Amino acid sequence: MFPAERPRRLRRTSALRRLVAETTLTPSQLIAPLFVAEGRPSPTPISSLPGQFQHTLDSLVDEARRLAERQVGGIILFGLPATKDATGSQAWDENGIIQVALRRLRDEFGDELLVMADTCLDEFTDHGHCGVVRDDGTVDNDLTIELYARQAVAQARAGAAVVGPSGMMDGQVGAIRQALDQSGFSETVIMAYSAKYASALYGPFREAVDVQIINGGNRRAYQQDYHNRRESLREARLDVQEGADIVMVKPAMTYLDVVSDLRRELDVPVAAYHVSGEYAMIHAAAERGWIDGPAVALEQLTAVRRAGADMILTYFAADVAETLS
Repeated sequence: MFPAERPRRLRRTSALRRLVAETTLTPSQLIAPLFVAEGRPSPTPISSLPGQFQHTLDSLVDEARRLAERQVGGIILFGLPATKDATGSQAWDENGIIQVALRRLRDEFGDELLVMADTCLDEFTDHGHCGVVRDDGTVDNDLTIELYARQAVAQARAGAAVVGPSGMMDGQVGAIRQALDQSGFSETVIMAYSAKYASALYGPFREAVDVQIINGGNRRAYQQDYHNRRESLREARLDVQEGADIVMVKPAMTYLDVVSDLRRELDVPVAAYHVSGEYAMIHAAAERGWIDGPAVALEQLTAVRRAGADMILTYFAADVAETLS
């Protein structure tokens, strides 16, 4: 006797599989990270991120338009200033590259494209840390979050609908929420990098933003230790209490347990960042013929959704959106 229940009946055809699929992935759930560089005559390919560029303002607009046409959920900007200093002052300068780019995108797209901005200082400091460094080499948490607040207000004023504090400083969300509200930007959304791990998967990103050597060591003193899981929920709860509208886990694939924890325990949207190393590994293996790159990308992003992420930041956004359309 065969069992009356035969689950594989529902897998027999593609139509049946689509009908009973428990997890959906759509272009509107994807956010594309984009890099914009000051003073470049043309877009510069990023060698460790195939298909990604350090954009000029013009090429940034062109890429944003391509993403909008594919119905991608939004973009998040990272900047490469022409000059850097110890405090990262270009991060909040009215004429800093991110603010200039935000105004350009606002003029081009209005509310038709959701534009986010990364809110951190590492792209703008000459030492590569995410905050102001003391003489002893440690990062000054309280001074740093004051600068994050200035940066977030500048980004909101320039047109960012969402700001993304990513430095993992204590109190960063509260400082930013207060500054935004006091400056008349109470509608600006905060997407907090609540569980950002000190991962070895960020190497290609550091090439993309020209932060190859972090003076004074590494970021393990403020980014999360990858041995820890419960700590992520504590961090995310604190961020929500301070005013975060969205919480994020970064990286995505190696922290699906954390994505699941946050989705189960919190009632705010959960984002996950499929990071540069995850993207680069798929490309590298595909180039050698070891895997089907597009199929693996789609499988991984669906897995992130299955774990509970409402949205995914991914360098695959344009390609996957085209596949899904």
